[in-house]
Amino acid sequence: MKTTTNLLFTTLMTCSMAACTNAAAPGAATGQTPTAQKPKKVLVVYYSYSGNTEAVAKQIAQAAGGTLFEITTSHQYPEAYNAMTSQAKKEIQAGFKPELTSKPENWEDYDMVFVGSPNWWGTYAPAVAAFLAAYDFKGKTVVPFFTHGGGGMQNCERDMKKQLAGVTFGTAMTFPGRSSGANEKTLAAWLAQLGAAK
Repeated sequence: MKTTTNLLFTTLMTCSMAACTNAAAPGAATGQTPTAQKPKKVLVVYYSYSGNTEAVAKQIAQAAGGTLFEITTSHQYPEAYNAMTSQAKKEIQAGFKPELTSKPENWEDYDMVFVGSPNWWGTYAPAVAAFLAAYDFKGKTVVPFFTHGGGGMQNCERDMKKQLAGVTFGTAMTFPGRSSGANEKTLAAWLAQLGAAK
């Protein structure tokens, strides 16, 4: 009887130890370990004619902890406002894309790319169109932003989504054109919604 009791006790202890050994942490059974979500690496790309879009881009880069990049081209516009807007209209209608003279470093490393432009004739500037055509946005989230003199979004976001068909987009935003930049509360709320605030 004593031998039988000892045998039963040993069997129960062995089963209990086996059960404890198999009760691993979540994810261990599949060979996976829980990992913290990697923070987004942000690039803020912009083209600015008068400085309005540049001011907003700088605010975004600072608030999101991103890298600032200015789109530059070999193309020139007249200084006179009416002549400049007339030339820009013709270029947009013709689908003109100027030659780029700058390129971002370590393009592959960025997860989220903010793309900024003034609203020209209801869409974005030819320099931005040239930039979008020059790079592969696969695997990145594109977040458009535009400055305007009263026109708002118009076709800016729609045209960008058309040019970058199949790419993931974040919520676009427009800002009234002024060299002092965007309203800080509006900007902060937008970045928080995107999960891009540092």
